[in-house]
Amino acid sequence: MEIQLVRHATLLLTINDRLLLVDPMLSPAEAMPPIVNSTNERRNPLVPIMNPQNFLQRIDAVLLTHTHRDHFDDAAAQLVPKGKLIFCQPEDEIKLQAEGFSKIIPVHEEYQWEGITMIRTGGQHGTGEIGAKMSPVSGYILQAKGEPILYIAGDTIYCPEVERTLKTYHPHITIVNAGAAQFSTGDPITMTAQDVAALCQYDRNTIVVAVHMEAMNHCLLSREELKSHAAAEGLAERIVIPKDGETFSFTA
Repeated sequence: MEIQLVRHATLLLTINDRLLLVDPMLSPAEAMPPIVNSTNERRNPLVPIMNPQNFLQRIDAVLLTHTHRDHFDDAAAQLVPKGKLIFCQPEDEIKLQAEGFSKIIPVHEEYQWEGITMIRTGGQHGTGEIGAKMSPVSGYILQAKGEPILYIAGDTIYCPEVERTLKTYHPHITIVNAGAAQFSTGDPITMTAQDVAALCQYDRNTIVVAVHMEAMNHCLLSREELKSHAAAEGLAERIVIPKDGETFSFTA
């Protein structure tokens, strides 16, 4: 299995000899306005995309956790070939149809594809009223013979749904959307450094890959801050914090 961070939550995932594009945000740097009700006026994305977009012709399918614009932006809607297979949560099917995509498979609970089992999982994209407004969001467990069990947690804070997924599936690798994304009011809507540490403490056998940092103006946790917190908690060897464009390989 290979996992490459393109930028933010956009990943290229090679599993069972298939190439999946996860949560594509493909806009050039500063092409989008700041997130509404955020604490600064920086335009998004904050950094350029690290990969030439010719990977769009090589991918076998797209996997979407949800369609907030930092996970599926206007550029992705335009650039991803309309005939590419897209897996999504059921709530996003109509939106993708309206964008002209013709091969959409909503994952209600579980789906089998090319020797890969996809199991949709839950989460909480924030707390209280904000969390309710930001829902629904999904994560996925991906399983294939001879491959590590992978958990893509999606846009969620650390919550009972995450613990339940860890306890049920015992993933070897867990990709978390960190960054402590936050509006000008309310609690963080993605994982903080404390959330990432709590996940590691709950499941001591999973390797955590932390993404979703330093690319959107409302993501306030930096890579260096997460790295420092992990070291202070004795978790430095458990948490991988890739740079944009960096690739990691994992074996079962």
